[in-house]
Amino acid sequence: MMNSVQKTSSGRIKPNLSMPQIINMSMGFLGIQMAFGLQNGNASRILANLGADVHELSWFWLVAPVTGLIVQPIIGHMGDNTWSPLGRRKPYFLIGAVLCAIGLILLPNAATVTHLFAANALLLAVLFLAMMDASVNVAMEPFRALVGDMLPKHQGTLGFSVQTILIGIGAVVGSYIPGILTSMGVSNEAPEGFVADNVIYSFYVGAGILLLTILYTIFTTKEYSPEEFAAFEDGKEAPQEPSKFADIFKDFTGIPLQMKKLGAVQFFSWFALFTMWVFTTSALATHHFGLSPEDTHSKAFNNAGDLTGKLFGMYNLWAIPFAFLLTPIAKKIGKKQTHALALLCGGVGLISMYFIKDTNLLWISMIGLGFAWASILAMPYAMLIEVIPQRKMGVYMGIFNFFIVIPQIINGLFGGPIVSNFFGNRAIDYIVVGGVCMLIGAIVTMIFVKSEDEMPKEIEGEIKQVHF
Repeated sequence: MMNSVQKTSSGRIKPNLSMPQIINMSMGFLGIQMAFGLQNGNASRILANLGADVHELSWFWLVAPVTGLIVQPIIGHMGDNTWSPLGRRKPYFLIGAVLCAIGLILLPNAATVTHLFAANALLLAVLFLAMMDASVNVAMEPFRALVGDMLPKHQGTLGFSVQTILIGIGAVVGSYIPGILTSMGVSNEAPEGFVADNVIYSFYVGAGILLLTILYTIFTTKEYSPEEFAAFEDGKEAPQEPSKFADIFKDFTGIPLQMKKLGAVQFFSWFALFTMWVFTTSALATHHFGLSPEDTHSKAFNNAGDLTGKLFGMYNLWAIPFAFLLTPIAKKIGKKQTHALALLCGGVGLISMYFIKDTNLLWISMIGLGFAWASILAMPYAMLIEVIPQRKMGVYMGIFNFFIVIPQIINGLFGGPIVSNFFGNRAIDYIVVGGVCMLIGAIVTMIFVKSEDEMPKEIEGEIKQVHF
């Protein structure tokens, strides 16, 4: 399936891959993001249906970043050192997909499972959410590393942009399914202590598509062999001694300076995203629908939940065309300038939700968020693979995830109390705080992140220091 491999004076270089090959190896991300979109659009609603208060939601959402903090570096390290008949990254795709599909089935049925095991429905939902999050991380991290494995660095932006397009398609489908089912007559009203049928059936659909797309990638993509990787690095890929889990900590101490700077940008970006995912349903219910913060079961509240899913689908929909533009825009103005512009649009989009009172016009806010989301999923990684060695691709992708999950953990711990104690449980004000954070991310990008032409000497010195 690979194109012919070229040679340089220092050894072989990776061949360019065709667009169909890049799509094939990224197709599983469509299913993963569909599961992620279902979770983002419905987790707060499910937890509220099962009895969680608005100020508690961010605590329950801590499950996702905590599992990512633990799982992704471990899976990245294991993937870097896995050579099986199935491949280097593909075994983890399959394991993660199967477990995540099970979590998708169990999460909205926590109340039903409660009657079988005499357990607390809310507690079971959190446990199923943890299972689903851990599994998503097992499947997701290898897909990021696969782009670095399979593509030459000059195709990195294209590879991550294709992933962003497929992510957008999956998220749009996942976000809209509950509303589509409601229009088909499936109930979106939740009896007290249970989850609405349209949400339950949506999660079933998501589980099926996740498995199909992961299997498609597994059967259509052939990974490079250890010998080929060694040749690409002029022999440096061959490990001289058995790898140990303790090496993760050594790798963490040796992360490149550019990665640290990108990490600062990620901190503000993902703080804002977490705010949006956790509090949008409550923000819409109180600010746009005029409900009290205590109302978490009425038809109007569930309509706000359906609207949240539609809006999340919209920003993912807008991300698709912008993902097509990332490569040409980055070539014209530079990668860091492209990312800063996108974050600026995202910050304005979040803040505008406060001022746009007509729910029929909230799609305008989603345009800026779509631009930001497309760039967040592609540009930091395209800049990252320029400064990390091939042999450490997986573990450094996992470590880079620290800069995504740590802001979510901080937000999860303090977001709920802030909304409760400072904003009177009116979550829309905290959405504005998220928008300001994204604007700060744009400023940090422009001031601190290095452009491609500023990095050559810096990269050369850092690569020599990386632990092999």
